Amino acid sequence: MNEERLPAAYTANIREMLGDTADAFLESYLARRTQGLRFNTLKSSSEPGRAAAEHALSQFNLSQIPWCPAGFYYEDPARPGRHPYHTAGLYYIQEPSAMSAAELLKPLPGEIVLDLAAAPGGKTTHIAALMQGQGLLISNEIHPERAKILAENVERLGISNTLVTSAAPGDLSKRFPEVFDRIMLDAPCSGEGMFRKDPAAIDEWSPKHVEICVARQWDILQDAYLLLKPGGHMVYSTCTFNRRENEETMERFVQTYPDMELIVTKRLWPHLERGEGHFVALLHKAASTDQTESTSRKSKGKRGERGSNGPKTSATLREAYQQFISWSAAELPGFAGHGVPLLFGESLYLLPEAFSERLHTGILDGLKVPRAGLHIAHLKKNRIEPAHALAMALRPDQAARSYDMPADGPEIQAWLRGESLPVPPSLHGWTLVTVDGLPLGWGKASSGQLKNHLPKGLRILKAHLEEV
Repeated sequence: MNEERLPAAYTANIREMLGDTADAFLESYLARRTQGLRFNTLKSSSEPGRAAAEHALSQFNLSQIPWCPAGFYYEDPARPGRHPYHTAGLYYIQEPSAMSAAELLKPLPGEIVLDLAAAPGGKTTHIAALMQGQGLLISNEIHPERAKILAENVERLGISNTLVTSAAPGDLSKRFPEVFDRIMLDAPCSGEGMFRKDPAAIDEWSPKHVEICVARQWDILQDAYLLLKPGGHMVYSTCTFNRRENEETMERFVQTYPDMELIVTKRLWPHLERGEGHFVALLHKAASTDQTESTSRKSKGKRGERGSNGPKTSATLREAYQQFISWSAAELPGFAGHGVPLLFGESLYLLPEAFSERLHTGILDGLKVPRAGLHIAHLKKNRIEPAHALAMALRPDQAARSYDMPADGPEIQAWLRGESLPVPPSLHGWTLVTVDGLPLGWGKASSGQLKNHLPKGLRILKAHLEEV
């Protein structure tokens, strides 16, 4: 891509911002875009996960990303998104610069965290890994189709402490005032950092579009302020370069809200670092001088038996959960199953325990919730079918039976195409299917055949819709 392909107003703004280094920045568009993956430490820290990660390091010729300990560059023709380890959730394909945001947020295990504009899931899955499966992460995406992709990526990486919602920020700020210890706001932006990856983004750019983004970012920031608890931290990030959407927006924010302090801003430039570029800012909200009203009291709304999109909380739920507990006693002897059970239609979930400690299930009434924590089972007539998400969150030793395949063998290719496999006749019942010890999903063994229960949408070996 040459400079003539870029909008004149954009290049003029870059030259004004960067001065003598503008030529180096503009020449970076001639270079090949950078590609990266981030290991999912929820899986790569296990014994089989460490071995698989070592194998991936050598197979894909990975090199370390300086600002993210779990992040690595890869080069063409490596295709890690087409490897069985990707399906098993060992890593997430993510643009390297974008990994800087969650590292700056530094979420801690046990905290209550919000990712306010979370699809497709790069920052959410990064945050969840840093939280080590402890606490509560609410990942929100207002657009339903993108929320579905977000939920699928959360599921693939075996994350159990995350609630995926699909709501306007204003709706969330009314339900969860001053609830969150930390907030990630990866704001919708003009996407100047996407030009090298997606030339179509160039055609969408204009000074007017920048101003539309500034207005949208300001609206979301005001809701984020209401959601952040006193003493909490927030990261604001964009993949764009202009000051209007970045420094000027941050200056306006802290001037409007005197209890917000701008701790640090960082920029990653594509001519200085191996990445497409990112802006990140860390903010802190001053602790309240009036602590008499607890956060949990502020967040309480009207309790209900069931909202239009809410969970069942009746005897039906208790019966369904008991049915699952009875089933798992034999099939999942190593599964602890801690959490608050919720029933959405025929789907049984476990909401993270941290939710009930600070919130209550009635607050979900009327809220679109594509994923209410860990999906553990489908309740069919007179039987239980374990959910795919449950398999992805398990270790082989937690299941009564498991069947392992090597990543480079013919069996794994057949399985990912949705085929059944021949197995020893002694294997019978629900079986956790794994690749090099990493979970892939469920099979059901009977009469020497392992029936494939991999969801149909996953039955092709391809990369998920991520930040590639």
